[in-house]
Amino acid sequence: MKSPLDEAGIAEVFWDNFRSHGELGASVCVWKEGREILSLAGGHRDRAKTEEWTSETPVLVWSVTKGLAAVSLLHVCQEQEVSPLTPVRAFWPEFGQAGKEGVTIAEVLSHQAGLAALSHAVDAWDHRAVVTALAAEVPNWRLGEGHGYHPRTMGYLVDEMIRRLTGGVTLKEYWFEQFAKPLGIDVWIGLPESELGRVGSIFPAKTFPAKDDRFFLAFSQSGSLTARAFGSPQGLFSVAAMNTPEVRMGSFGAFGGVGTARGLGKFYGMLAAGGTMEGRRFFREESLEWMTGTRSQGWDRVLQAETAFGVGLMRDPVDRLGVKLREHFGPSLRAFGHPGAGGSHGFADPETGISFAYVMNQMTPGIFPGEKCLRLVKAIYA
Repeated sequence: MKSPLDEAGIAEVFWDNFRSHGELGASVCVWKEGREILSLAGGHRDRAKTEEWTSETPVLVWSVTKGLAAVSLLHVCQEQEVSPLTPVRAFWPEFGQAGKEGVTIAEVLSHQAGLAALSHAVDAWDHRAVVTALAAEVPNWRLGEGHGYHPRTMGYLVDEMIRRLTGGVTLKEYWFEQFAKPLGIDVWIGLPESELGRVGSIFPAKTFPAKDDRFFLAFSQSGSLTARAFGSPQGLFSVAAMNTPEVRMGSFGAFGGVGTARGLGKFYGMLAAGGTMEGRRFFREESLEWMTGTRSQGWDRVLQAETAFGVGLMRDPVDRLGVKLREHFGPSLRAFGHPGAGGSHGFADPETGISFAYVMNQMTPGIFPGEKCLRLVKAIYA
């Protein structure tokens, strides 16, 4: 089957990002109906421009990791025949306190559980201390009254739910055994030491957000829910800290994934193709419906913007007529995925069978896909 894409047009946008938009090293990959139809990579792994960036260069993808973690938990639910509507306390008894008795798996994954910020300091490296604190935490808002992005705590919540449901298997282990290994993709939630030499460093944004940006105004306000959420748990705040070997090998399910665009493209390609890849079925149709349907939409208490979530995956919000308010995931109303801070992005579009993945090392301001990424998304659907 001939590729439906204007590959020359997409390539022109990709290389123009280097010429005109400050790109340093980057990759983009597109799959359609179970096969790769576009892969571009270029630039450098370092600011001195001495190390070439290739399609095999993995890099930190920040919150793109949340999509991988959420899909892993949904797979556990499928395999163990546990409904996402199950209260978390049914398998994590300690969680059912402080007003969270009825909170379900789906509500946690759709950022409705009110556990975005912790009320006291806990070390990000101490998984047990973090989940103990989350189990005891009083929700940040009255349950049933909206949602708010869980920028850091979500990874711990998902990891612990997987451990409880599987008898101790960690998110890192589950992701590798159920997805990375069978798909043969270079995407990790906890990098093996043997792969450290391949990883490109991530670099902080060179520009600042607009002065009237509501998210950054809230983020910079001490004591705001936004500031507290991005500070819970404590530690690993700087880009320099995230570039260390210890963090790359750690397992941080909300913000620590490392991978290539080719790997992410194939993973989301499997989801876009109905949960099947290379003769293996990973998901049944009913499981995919949890990803494609919107569970929560409205003003995000943390991100200070309109957001929408399926069960664990982000979606584009729509207006009262069902028209998209933005197209971070392309034009399809069924598309879903997850972006990462600074620009990385991955999504599946079951309507067309297309998946998209973009990774880079020069961050731009913001927690949503930036101009470099969105120009590519637009070019793919042009």
